[in-house]
Amino acid sequence: MTFQDLNLSTQLLNALDDLGFDTPTPIQEQAFSPVMSGKDVVGIAQTGTGKTYAYMLPILRMLKYSVQQNPRVLVLVPTRELVVQVVDEIEKLSTYVTVRIAGVYGGTNINTQKQVVAQGLDIIVATPGRLYDLAVSRALQLKSIQKLVIDEVDVMMDLGFRHQLMNIFDILPRQRQNVMFSATMTEEVENLITEIFVNPQKISIAKSGTPLDNIKQFGYNVSNFYTKVNLLEYLLEHEEEYQKTLLFVANKRMADRLFERFEKTFPDQCAVIHSNKTQNYRLRSIEHFETGEQRILIATDVMARGLDIDDITHVINVDTPEYPENYMHRIGRTGRAHKKGVSLVLTTEKEQEHLEDIETLMEMKVEQLDFPDQVEISTELTPEEQPQIKEIYNPHKRPNDDEAGAAFHEKKEKNRKVNLGGKYKRETKKKYKKPKTRGDKTFNLKHKKRKKK
Repeated sequence: MTFQDLNLSTQLLNALDDLGFDTPTPIQEQAFSPVMSGKDVVGIAQTGTGKTYAYMLPILRMLKYSVQQNPRVLVLVPTRELVVQVVDEIEKLSTYVTVRIAGVYGGTNINTQKQVVAQGLDIIVATPGRLYDLAVSRALQLKSIQKLVIDEVDVMMDLGFRHQLMNIFDILPRQRQNVMFSATMTEEVENLITEIFVNPQKISIAKSGTPLDNIKQFGYNVSNFYTKVNLLEYLLEHEEEYQKTLLFVANKRMADRLFERFEKTFPDQCAVIHSNKTQNYRLRSIEHFETGEQRILIATDVMARGLDIDDITHVINVDTPEYPENYMHRIGRTGRAHKKGVSLVLTTEKEQEHLEDIETLMEMKVEQLDFPDQVEISTELTPEEQPQIKEIYNPHKRPNDDEAGAAFHEKKEKNRKVNLGGKYKRETKKKYKKPKTRGDKTFNLKHKKRKKK
């Protein structure tokens, strides 16, 4: 099947021709008719299979020209980088279509975004937090939303966006089409579908653990973090082979350590993104990596999730991820659009169990390579790797925080009383024989005065 076989307009076909696309991916082919029909749709497909075009092609095909101010299509994504990327993809598809598109996200001036929204929109792409802020401040009206798309919903659940999503659903029109795309189906995602969707049509291309055929996977057994760094420096010296390499790390501390080292080893060749970096810094890092100005990008899972960067030759897992699905998302950054890719995973003895879980999910073994003799095995350990020294006895340290310390004393008698609640009402009832409401109070006072006379 080609895009010519789908019910696409001439404008969309011309845009796809300009982009060099002629054959839809399986998720694009199978999602087109259900999304066009207006049904609620849940799509499960591996990362890198073209999910953005899978929902945008039918939506743009159905979207009629309008001059109304309020947006009719809402696309929710988990990160700022994804907002920028999705807006860029929609703009490419709508080259020959008159559509007003804008992306909004946190970390930037909200007043600037209010001005953009006020000019009128057809499609708005947003992170949940900033969208809700704009809606609550009445800068953005959501009453005209006809189609809601939630992309990378499993990441939103991981980032704790569920509460914000539910708030957004409450202010959206009840009559709308819901479309959800995800790489994995977790219990939280299932619960969200049950609560929000109406008889959704589910499209599943492949289970999340199915490895991509065009990605070669290899692994190294490594003793510690700094030995991993030595190995990476040895491998990345081969610039012709490692032309565009994405390195995944477990956390921000590890990303900064690696970047500081590579700044010396590979000056002006390395970029880093994580949540502590400013928005402009992160976007600039991605741009430099995408254009080839820098050939190495260090990233944490959340920051690089869903990013579509062309021609990544290698993905290196500096740590072995605890959750097997994260490994699948990571390696899916390479081997995109039917191109070949290589994945490496570096595993310490403590991480062996994680690797076994990954292999169980994929139902295949990761080929282990011999550790190069030229690479020095470091004895230096990171603070996280250093053994924790347990004190046998310290008279100045309480063994258990819950236990009473030396300053503990018995409560005074007056403080031992149990609060039964409502003392005022009990005393009043005892005195006046009935609850003291305003009417009763007046009556009882008069009655008391008569008794005294």
